[in-house]
Order: sequence, then C-alpha cells, then structure tokens
Amino acid sequence: MKAMPEISSAFTVEDIRKIRDWNSERYASMTRREIADDINSGAREFEALIEHARQSKQQSSHSAH
Repeated sequence: MKAMPEISSAFTVEDIRKIRDWNSERYASMTRREIADDINSGAREFEALIEHARQSKQQSSHSAH
C-alpha cells in the first residue's frame, strides 16, 4: 500500500484528488464494514482535534481578559 500522499499547505483540488486516489487504493481490498470502521475511526480522531482546538481557544481567550 502507498503511503499517505503529501498535502500542500494551500490544500488544493489536486490534494483532494490525491487523497481520493489513496483512499480508493486502500479501500479496494476492504469489506464495507472495514471501510466504515476506518472512516469512523478517522472521524473520531478529527473530532478530538477540533475539541482540543476549541478548548485551547477558550483558554487563551479567558487568559487574555
């Protein structure tokens, strides 16, 4: 399996294509359940990152006052 593609800091349409191609290759040999589990796992990680960012923002705005 190929490594995750390098994504530019600008996050372009080409980056989206790279990610879609990478996921398509990864999912080709997976069952529907495995694909769903993979997507859900990534979503949980993303939600945790967003929550951490929110908490950091709240803390920094409280300390600024």
